[in-house]
Amino acid sequence: MKTLLNRREWLVAAVATSRRPILGAHERIRIGVIGSGDRGTALIREVERSRDLNVTVTAVCDVYRPNRERAAALVEKAFGERPRTTVDYQELLGWADVDAVIIATPDLWHCPILIAAIKAGKDVYVEKPLGNLFSEVREAYLTVKASDRIVQVGTQYRSHPLLVTAAEYMRQGILGKVTRVEAAYNVHAPRWARPYEDVKIEDVAWEYYRRPWMPEKPDVRLLRQWQLFRKCTDGIAGLWMSHLVDTFHWFTGHRFPLSAVTQGGVYLWKDGRETADVFYTLLEYPECIFSWAMNLTNAAGRREVYYGERGILDISGLRVEAPSKAAYFSGEGSEHPNRIQGRIELKPAPINSHMANFIECIRTRKPPRADIEAGFSHAVACLMASTALDERRVVRFDPQRLEIL
Repeated sequence: MKTLLNRREWLVAAVATSRRPILGAHERIRIGVIGSGDRGTALIREVERSRDLNVTVTAVCDVYRPNRERAAALVEKAFGERPRTTVDYQELLGWADVDAVIIATPDLWHCPILIAAIKAGKDVYVEKPLGNLFSEVREAYLTVKASDRIVQVGTQYRSHPLLVTAAEYMRQGILGKVTRVEAAYNVHAPRWARPYEDVKIEDVAWEYYRRPWMPEKPDVRLLRQWQLFRKCTDGIAGLWMSHLVDTFHWFTGHRFPLSAVTQGGVYLWKDGRETADVFYTLLEYPECIFSWAMNLTNAAGRREVYYGERGILDISGLRVEAPSKAAYFSGEGSEHPNRIQGRIELKPAPINSHMANFIECIRTRKPPRADIEAGFSHAVACLMASTALDERRVVRFDPQRLEIL
């Protein structure tokens, strides 16, 4: 496992990246994509939808040949030129025609590639969660902080038009003091159990994918069903809770939990998975409790409610994308003298996409909406929750030493 950067290494990295010239208003931004599965190709389409910002994709990296070739064909169709391809992310990071990278790999590779990209002087869009091992998350955080690189984390709810409006209301204190938030998601399916029987070993560059804890010989199940294995991901916490706890931090200004306690396990899908199919965590913040529950055993849907002294913010229906299910505030039944009267319907804010925000920040050098501070905060919360389940104990965090206790 990699050790933390020492002060000299931070300074060297900072000097190296600060020498990279800032792109001019008329220079094309050239992006390399590392990880071109379902999420990677979706993000390529996001870049395509932002092409009026003078951006293109020039490189694709993936260890799995079908994904790599499919993504290259998509890029060629979208931008009119076939990108360079490789199985080695280090090779891509060395290419001069790549100004920034998108990291859409499985979770276990987010931090190692982010650290390498920053040292190579690239700006980075990295998918959530920021990482699945705390030592790597902290190293990535410190590496980015010591550089002048733009890093956008893929918690894209921060670019959701209705949530942007809700965040503004919350900053105005419309609910008064918020003391409890409950969030839950229920889906009845063996989530992430992708078929892998048709994967050909010769199509997998396993030596560029495996980490030290993986077998020497290719294991196609670890490649295709990595979400089910604890050393590849922190499971439900990172895969789903990361979005909701990041929104909670954004809305309330809280940064790190004081403590975490979690229960759960594999209760239904006995298919060899190591990550829970039922997960319930309580995160304690200063004078506020955040609860997150998810199960893959029932299709009851989503719930997300903020409880304040003046009323509630219910954003449970945002994912339905139906105006009739939009978020609302309600103070009905409250005895607070300044309770909210009736409902306040949220209006979508005029805002560009998460990817467009990243691209614009590459050019302007302004902080993106989901910067490394936000990414580090959600990663701490998620890793505290998953560690509490792994070790069946209360887990705490020291914000001065940046350590999970």
